[in-house]
Amino acid sequence: MLSSSQPDALFLDRLPSPIGTMLVVHDTQERLRAIEFDDCEARLMQLLRIHYGSRALSKRRAPAVICDALANYFAGDLRAIDRIEVATMGTQFQRDVWAALRTIRPGTTLSYSALAARIGRPKAVRAVGAANGSNTISVVVPCHRVIGADASLTGYGGGIERKRWLLSHEGAAFKGAGPLRIAASAATT
Repeated sequence: MLSSSQPDALFLDRLPSPIGTMLVVHDTQERLRAIEFDDCEARLMQLLRIHYGSRALSKRRAPAVICDALANYFAGDLRAIDRIEVATMGTQFQRDVWAALRTIRPGTTLSYSALAARIGRPKAVRAVGAANGSNTISVVVPCHRVIGADASLTGYGGGIERKRWLLSHEGAAFKGAGPLRIAASAATT
């Protein structure tokens, strides 16, 4: 489910993953608002300002439903993240793109043009790419499953090697699949 509403408060937690510590932002209703890798914190804060204004983040443990689903996803239950309720701000177009991202099954990918067609806007390929790039809920709203029309890896806010790792973890086919090169500092658990 992808809903939009201004939250009463936003909370931040840090969770380990096989590809780096993740910054997890959630609200009082235990909905995931944002998730990003800690070495991309500046990007996350910029996107949060765009979507939520200059709202302060308080430290609070992420709800068990979020922690458990992420842990299960990284342990191999690729559908576990589908159970996480997410909410975000953004334009209606962006929310349409983000909702469509959640319909891409693990182990499969779409091109930007196929994603544009999926939302009924086949000529909006660049706008779809921009919306994909401004997704605040990486991994769970799986923007990593969007690749080039030639099956090549394209940009990813968390870094192309993390995108490669996520797609390999999910068993997706893509051009350039091969040895993973996640930096040691990013692979802390």
